[in-house]
Amino acid sequence: MSQISTCLWFDGKAEEAARFYTAILPDSAIQAVLRSPLDTPGGKAGEVLLIEFTLNGRHFQGLNGGPGHPFTQAISMSVLCEDQAEVDRVWNALLDGGSPVQCGWLTDRYGLSWQVVPRRMIELLHDSNPKRVDAAMRAMMEMVKLDVAELDRAADAAS
Repeated sequence: MSQISTCLWFDGKAEEAARFYTAILPDSAIQAVLRSPLDTPGGKAGEVLLIEFTLNGRHFQGLNGGPGHPFTQAISMSVLCEDQAEVDRVWNALLDGGSPVQCGWLTDRYGLSWQVVPRRMIELLHDSNPKRVDAAMRAMMEMVKLDVAELDRAADAAS
């Protein structure tokens, strides 16, 4: 089967965004930069039209498509982090120039929504004790950046 890639529409900032994201996430790199041979709604001839990059080994494209199509929270990037240290690192880096939302979500400086989720949150949501699941979920709903220790405390208190 042919490769499926996510194409992210930017208003002139595709290369800048790709370089920002690849500097934050491991196993990430720029693969190719395509410059437009002619003027388009997204830019002038010779400017970056499309940039291909990987984030944690997954292929993406950044298209300078022009104005009029901003990102919404209907689509988000989800980063599963191994521990609180990784949550903190990724959250702080992506938040630079962006804004926090709720429940582990943030909007970065380019308007793209991200979920920064510790692996422990997923484990708690799959706990066999429904009271622990409920307590972890309720704790998460009150947080902005997710806090593993607080999630564990909430789940343990419900046991």
